[in-house]
Amino acid sequence: MKYIISYQKPHTHFIDIEFIADNINQDDLLIQLPSWRPGRYELGNFAKNVQKWAAFDANGNTLKFEKITKDCWKVQTKGVSEVHINYNYYAIDLNAGSTFLDSTQLYMNPVNCCVYIPERINNQCELVLVLPEDYKVAIGHTSIPSSMERVGERSYIFSNFHQLADSPFIASNTLQQNKINCNGTDFHFWFQGECKPNWEKLSNDFSKFCTYQIEMMRKVPFDEYHFLFQILPTKIYHGVEHTTSTVIALGPGYNLMKVDMYEDLLGVSCHELFHAWNIKTIRPIEMQPYDYTKENYSKLGYVCEGITTYYGDYLLFRSGVFNEEQYFNTLNERLQKHVDNFGRYNLSVADSSFDTWLDGYVPGIPNRKTSIYDEGSLLAFYTDIFILKHSGNKYSLADVMRFLYNEFALKGKGYSDMDYKGVVEHFANASFDTIFNNYINKAVDYSPILKDATEYIGCKLNSISSSKFHEHALGLKVHEVNGACKVLAIYPDSVADKASIAVNDDIITINNMPVKPDSSGTNFSEWCAYFGNEQLFLNIVSGGITKQISLFPKPNTFYKTNFVDKQSSADENQKRNYECWSNTMF
Repeated sequence: MKYIISYQKPHTHFIDIEFIADNINQDDLLIQLPSWRPGRYELGNFAKNVQKWAAFDANGNTLKFEKITKDCWKVQTKGVSEVHINYNYYAIDLNAGSTFLDSTQLYMNPVNCCVYIPERINNQCELVLVLPEDYKVAIGHTSIPSSMERVGERSYIFSNFHQLADSPFIASNTLQQNKINCNGTDFHFWFQGECKPNWEKLSNDFSKFCTYQIEMMRKVPFDEYHFLFQILPTKIYHGVEHTTSTVIALGPGYNLMKVDMYEDLLGVSCHELFHAWNIKTIRPIEMQPYDYTKENYSKLGYVCEGITTYYGDYLLFRSGVFNEEQYFNTLNERLQKHVDNFGRYNLSVADSSFDTWLDGYVPGIPNRKTSIYDEGSLLAFYTDIFILKHSGNKYSLADVMRFLYNEFALKGKGYSDMDYKGVVEHFANASFDTIFNNYINKAVDYSPILKDATEYIGCKLNSISSSKFHEHALGLKVHEVNGACKVLAIYPDSVADKASIAVNDDIITINNMPVKPDSSGTNFSEWCAYFGNEQLFLNIVSGGITKQISLFPKPNTFYKTNFVDKQSSADENQKRNYECWSNTMF
């Protein structure tokens, strides 16, 4: 099987793709385009981006075909030994999992736009890129020189379609490149877009966490690894994992090396690198192998994404890239999202994993579900401490991940939720039933187990009233931007809830004072604090209808700020536990 990728007018964003298959010996041939991409467990419906589609034999004669599903075509091939499928693909979206073409670059995730023959999914295939001569190609796969190549062509041989689908690339003449070596493994940096990377700082920080991950897992699933950065002029934060690479979209470019965005860059890079083990090689049984034609339902998102999210922050801390304050800031962000999300009482993290296929990665309707990232990372934190505690600090979650890698991934096996539970119990030498049944598979607040975990390492789980009056006294969260104030969330049975204020209502005035947030975005917040415990009159717009609502505040009742911090009263055992867990002194 062979794919020839070219384009004529990059400003139109259409990529031309020719797919060639020989040794055809059947009357009908199915041609399938993936309907989703690994790394995002929701249907992508990529076929909607195909404008033209045609089938020919080796002599250019047209073959009859019909589309039989949203992304599968049946071609009549009786008496035909070679098939050529010619189609184009509209590549307008630029993020970490998309395909994009303009005058500056060709960026492709083959899983978006490369068709395949289902019964030949494990056959070798070739990718040929027809590019401007001065273009470099950033890809986690080695180019194969060929005497048949024309100027500007690059050829890559893949052992099967799975490997092709897992090999995104950026082709451009403006790529910035560098590399480091960690424990004998090369890690490449590729930056596309306007930015000024500080190579020395990048090399120093990446060396620490890349080396730490290799030493922790002891074996690597790649010969070399490539960080492909799409740096945009506008705000974006997105990363997608692959076995030999990751694509990370960040922006705006002028903020790349500034503190907040650089911390984001480190966090998402550490996260996506760990995915090379966890989900790209260590996979749920339902995804071994991937089926690109339909949903691959699994309840193990709290392992695939939750553990990876935990390690994305925690390994930066253990490797010395993040200091204590930076790490606890990230942990507290996850914790705050958990306590602010009343979906924790409605859908467990396991069921929320299953339902990513239903409503994707958006919040969805209010308070319906939990997050495989946030709740999953908190469960990973607890599980790590659980194993440490019950094994006398001899084992940790890292032992679980190494076991899954060696005994499942390297043997080509997927794991089930009961396999995961059993491995945790093996290293903890204790039952995990309570956590598995009452937290992972039940919709519940995690505070009790998090309190237990933090106490073990000499820390405390704190809960105080929100610093914002409208949150703790009214039970109302808002988004103040661009001169408007919109309701984001309502605390159940709060003052706001009982006054019939709803999510997405617009607040216009408070006690006749106009709510028009300035550049600091705190207009409504400040007015609420100013009026304090007085009766409040809000004018709101709900469903296009203006209403006046009267509210009597109940201070310190509703939304709380939750955080974990170290305790000065920690005893020597707790201090030793902390040092074992954190790899730092208490």
